[in-house]
Amino acid sequence: MSPTNEPRMTKAERTAQAREKARLIREAQLKKEKRNSWLIRGGVLAAAVAIVVIIALVVIQTQKGNEPIASSGPVPANANAYGGVTVGKNGAVVPPATTEKTVDTSKVPAQPTAAATAVADPATIGIKASASGKPAQVVMYLDFMCPACNNFEKTFGAGLDTLRNEGKITVEYRPLPFLDRFSSGTNYSSRSAAAAACVVDQSPDKFKAYLDSLYANQPAENSKGLDNATLEKLATEAGAASITSCVDAKTYRPFVAYTGALGAAAGINATPTLFVDGKQWDPKKVQDFSTFINGILAARK
Repeated sequence: MSPTNEPRMTKAERTAQAREKARLIREAQLKKEKRNSWLIRGGVLAAAVAIVVIIALVVIQTQKGNEPIASSGPVPANANAYGGVTVGKNGAVVPPATTEKTVDTSKVPAQPTAAATAVADPATIGIKASASGKPAQVVMYLDFMCPACNNFEKTFGAGLDTLRNEGKITVEYRPLPFLDRFSSGTNYSSRSAAAAACVVDQSPDKFKAYLDSLYANQPAENSKGLDNATLEKLATEAGAASITSCVDAKTYRPFVAYTGALGAAAGINATPTLFVDGKQWDPKKVQDFSTFINGILAARK
């Protein structure tokens, strides 16, 4: 039958048909809006759950990082009981003279009652003039979050390396937890010092490279610092064996706490603090460190 022979719809039928189409369109739109609403709610819920999980992980990690540290612990191989790692020619670590295998913070002498302006007796922390014919001993107290320590290394590090490689000095690095209170509760100074202890224990020939890397990647003071995974990655990139288990177990955190307390008890109250052949550098008296060390070396001849 041709369209011309089909019966024409009445006005009422056309109106009813239009209303039905409108109803179907409206229902489809409502279903779409309802579906989108659930998707949005689901997305918001998922995002909220993700945020809660992230916050929980941060809280757990922060709490874990702030767990009490044991009062005693092992001394890393190739380090001395004062917290130092001595580097000689070509970055080689010099075996320590001390023989202690463990340290205990409960045995640290009492802290000074007044702020010290200098270390009264450096010998109490193993600092003294070297024997005649031996390289002069340079001891450096540092903090891996300390900008002044980084600036010192940038300014004088190359000169110290030259003197080391010429056999005129050895450089003993003693990392401190000095700026823990300025690392937003993450104890970065302690964690980075303990990571360096892990490196010297397992890969002593990579200690200096790791120290340089920690300075090159130094976080801002008053920040959270680098996380443990980054500290571990930098060690691997420096050529050291994996320190992950050592860092995660906080193996050398008691050692760092002990050496920090020992230094404070002796009068170390700033970083960097340096000694050359038993004499403490006072920038107020001799501003340029090169002048200070060269004067001492000249007097030893």
